[in-house]
Order: sequence, then structure tokens, then C-alpha cells
Amino acid sequence: MDLTHIHEWPSMLAMQIELKHLRLVRAIQETGTVTGAAKSLSLTQSALSHQLREVEGRLSTRLFLRVRGRMVLSPAGEQLLELAERVLGPVEEVEAELARSRKEGAYGVLRISTECYTCYHWLPAVFAPFQRRWPGVELRIIAEATRFPLDALGAGELDVAIVSTPDTSPRFRTVPLFGDELVAVVAAGHRLARRRFIRPEDLQEEALVLYTMADEESTILKEFVEPAGVRPKHIIRVQLTEAIVALVKAEMGVAVLARWAVAPEVAAGTLVTLPLGRRGFPRNWSAATRVDPAPPAYVTAFVEALRTGLVRGPKISESEGRLTLSA
Repeated sequence: MDLTHIHEWPSMLAMQIELKHLRLVRAIQETGTVTGAAKSLSLTQSALSHQLREVEGRLSTRLFLRVRGRMVLSPAGEQLLELAERVLGPVEEVEAELARSRKEGAYGVLRISTECYTCYHWLPAVFAPFQRRWPGVELRIIAEATRFPLDALGAGELDVAIVSTPDTSPRFRTVPLFGDELVAVVAAGHRLARRRFIRPEDLQEEALVLYTMADEESTILKEFVEPAGVRPKHIIRVQLTEAIVALVKAEMGVAVLARWAVAPEVAAGTLVTLPLGRRGFPRNWSAATRVDPAPPAYVTAFVEALRTGLVRGPKISESEGRLTLSA
């Protein structure tokens, strides 16, 4: 088989040679034995012998001859070694650079969840500038962890949990992000719309519109309604913020959401927000990450992007009527 013009081989023939075959030829040439080559490549001798038979079978030619106990390149093997010397150098430089980048955190998957469904509305505003700086990082929102994000973080199923529930566990590192307020949301024509604030008792004759979750998981029930010894007339459970807003607009119930989550509707005059109790219901949000193992650089960078982007919290863009981030 004539391999003289190896650089001109048809693509079908070139496809028969893999990088592992080029590394094999180089290693046998450098060590002189299959045993030595296998050791240098961290392979078993049988695995390397199999690779050699494989590539020789594909090319229908011998690449090595055994001379006085050593493996000596055949003419075809010399041609393949020439190819290996041209190809492997640049390939291994790229591989080393990619390995350094992975170690430094330039490549990877970043899994995020929040403790509140409405927070997913402003996450894309953080994603865009972060992705420009870290294009090798794939961002994944793990919505199913919304109900118990710290549990998921502790189990290694998340990299960043955005939470308002205080946690002093030494397993986590938390970075303060912003404060907001939960408010009652009613239609502009609702009977409660002119109140100065909402009392738990005001909900006894109302349908309370909540996200789909068990009562014991609902912050508003646990910390506002039930301590007063009252119960809403009905509870309507839905999964989407948009559905909650639509039901409230139709005067089918009262919702409790972050004030910023309904800012466009309040600005348009279709909804009204009311404090929960005389003192309101403030929350403080943080980004939590695991302490051990230490997170890669891109996780730390994402938390910093959250911190700086949300220094004054999500706000309304009056010109576009949608939620953005404070500068």
C-alpha cells in the first residue's frame, strides 16, 4: 500500500485513522516496545496490541516490524509517524489549554434554582452579560428544585441557590443580594383595594391564589395567615405567575407576590398592591453555594454578577413595561 502522499489521502481513508492510533505509533517508536508504549499511554498491553491490530487492519498494512526484540517502523509506519508529528503537537496544545480552562472554571455547567417562582422572570437579565464573559459555561435552571433549593444544593444537585430563607449551616456560603417585600395583590376594583394594608382576617372571606405547593411549604400561610388563627375561604393553586395575575385581574381572588413582580400591572392601573400587616412582609435574598467542594471560578463569578446586578433589586422598565435589573 503506497502511503507516500499521506497528506493527500482521501477523506474516507483519513477517517480510518484516529488520534489514539497516532499516539500509539509515536509511543511505540519512542519506547521500542509494546509494553513500554502501553505504560506511557496508561493502557494495558492487550489494549494497545488491540489498537495496533485495529489500525493495521484498517490500512491493510504493517506499521511495525519486530527486529531483535524491538519494534521498528515499517515504511508505512514512518509515514504515519510523520503525520503524528504534524498533527499531535497542535492537538495536544489545544487539549492542554482546554484542561487549564476547565481547571480555572472557564467551561462547565452551572445549575441554578430559586426559592420563588417569580424570580425566574429576572434571571435572564443576569444570564446575558454573564454568558458574554463566560461563553463556555452552560446555564441550567433547575425549576423542580424551587420548593427546596437548599436541600438540592446540599445534595450536589445545584451550584447556586437563590433563597430568602435564612440558613446558618456551615455547609453553605451565602452572599446577600437584595431585599424585597411580599404584598397582597388585588384587582383595582376589588373591595380591599382601598385598604392601607391587609390583615390576616381580611382573607377569611377571600380566595387566596397561591403557587402549587403543600400548605406547610407556603410562607404566606405559615408566617402570616395561620399564626392569626384564620383560614382563607378558598385556596386556588396554580403553577404560573401569569396565571395568578390573570385570576387576580378577574377578581377571582387575592394573591401574595413580590411587589416588583406585578410592577407593570400596578403601573398600568389594573392591579393594586397592599402591605401585609402594618409592618409589611420584607424579605432578604441571598445566593448560596457549597463550601465543600469549593465551587469553580464561574460559579463565584455568577454570584458576583447577581450581587452587582441586583444591588437595588429588580425594577420596572417604564419604557418597555417589563422587569429588568438595577444598574
